[in-house]
Amino acid sequence: MLDSLTAGAAEDAAARRELVSHDEVERAALEQEPALDALAFLAPAERVKIIAEVKRASPSRGALAPITDPAALASTYQSAGASAISVLTEGRKFKGSLEDLELVRDTVSVPVLRKDFITLEYQVLEARAAGADLALLIVAALDQPTLERLHGFIGELGMTALVETHSADEVERALDLGASLIGVNARNLSTFELDRDLFATLADRIPAGVIRVAESAVKTAADVSHYRSSGADVVLVGEALVTGDPARTLEEFLGVQ
Repeated sequence: MLDSLTAGAAEDAAARRELVSHDEVERAALEQEPALDALAFLAPAERVKIIAEVKRASPSRGALAPITDPAALASTYQSAGASAISVLTEGRKFKGSLEDLELVRDTVSVPVLRKDFITLEYQVLEARAAGADLALLIVAALDQPTLERLHGFIGELGMTALVETHSADEVERALDLGASLIGVNARNLSTFELDRDLFATLADRIPAGVIRVAESAVKTAADVSHYRSSGADVVLVGEALVTGDPARTLEEFLGVQ
């Protein structure tokens, strides 16, 4: 599944590049206002912080919510206390787009994450040109030289990389980069099975000074509490928000000690 998603995202990026050249996207990226300091927004605090996600669909669940107005949803998230907004821009299985990200960026004042299957500098430039402050890098999808190159490029553009891991080896690879923001995704991106306890088994490998993000397997405030007690500074939540009352659910999650 991960290979398919990654290949599809690269093909779609290549098609966009036929319409908008690398130089044009680079120019648009460099003309953007400077990226927000996502690390400041997501820094550890007395209470857990939430990255709230704009997510229409997923390969495992299919359609989740139509989200005809991603900007309005993001505004709701911000008003309810989200520290950052994640926007899925992959179009084939997640039904997202860069246009969604642009609309969200124009509406909120917190950092915005481009969540996609990034393997190319062109995709990073697209993210910055659309106003993203963060970009996702999935360790399992990248060899170490490519991971290092993309991580460095994200930093050169003034953005922050959320480096996503799924195993102890991947955490070590993220630390070798000098990553300041490391996510542990409970969803195995090869099988799409969930392991809510994976974060707890890996959290101690992420040293102080690195922000720890728990991703996936969040349905209730109890799940957020479980991650928080296991050492999560931040929890990324999507499905639970878009399939219910976003504001009320987010407020419940943020009430976790």
